[in-house]
Amino acid sequence: MNTDYKSLFNLAGKIALITGAAGSIGREFAAALAQNGVSLALLDVRQEKLEMLKRELSGYQVRVEIFPCNLKNTREIKESVAKVVESFGRIDILLNHAGLNIRKPALEYSEEDWHSIVDVNAKGAFFMAQQVGRYMVEQKRGKIINTASVSSVRGHPNLCIYAMTKGAVAQMTKVLANEWARYNINVNAIAPGYIVTEQTEEYLKDEKVYAGILSKIPMGRIGRPVDLVGTMLFLSSPASDYLTGQTILIDGGRTID
Repeated sequence: MNTDYKSLFNLAGKIALITGAAGSIGREFAAALAQNGVSLALLDVRQEKLEMLKRELSGYQVRVEIFPCNLKNTREIKESVAKVVESFGRIDILLNHAGLNIRKPALEYSEEDWHSIVDVNAKGAFFMAQQVGRYMVEQKRGKIINTASVSSVRGHPNLCIYAMTKGAVAQMTKVLANEWARYNINVNAIAPGYIVTEQTEEYLKDEKVYAGILSKIPMGRIGRPVDLVGTMLFLSSPASDYLTGQTILIDGGRTID
């Protein structure tokens, strides 16, 4: 056997663009990639948090640049991606991660709520993938990792609009994978279950809610951002070169039955 198996997981020298980089999971992804020698273009609407993250990553021997961007604005998406390519020369990996949730009963959502969620989770995710995809098609290579959710396959109450958008992300993943496979571009998605983050922290403080969720997870604990890192690194690496169009559920076994 002459296969260099170690190289299957080698990410050193790659360039990754991360949206939603300043959030709990985005920060974890950024640190994991930096530790593996990946230079980073960090996008988020929160500039101060981006600057803080850049300082946190300064100990790694990789280049880190920040690009404030509002994913609700397609012009900003296009301009930001162009700036990343101009700055780094290419994009090898897109972590299309940014997302937003408003938890309400379906009868209480407003049109403003609709636009807030859909414009980031569906519209923003698509146009970011489209813009990065243009460059990857020219390169004839690339890895795109979208963030869906267990809510894309389960009917969790009070998450109707969020679940709709994450279902859209899962379907978008399949279609883009099909269209872009000929260009050596892998498009996959991760679908987290409940993860303790800035977005879920307050909700999970309710002891009854926490216990109810925990009772449905065979592994007996709520997930942490680090629990998503292994799958993300695999999907970013050459080890996943023959995997595309898949949404991988990372939920401690909640969707087993």
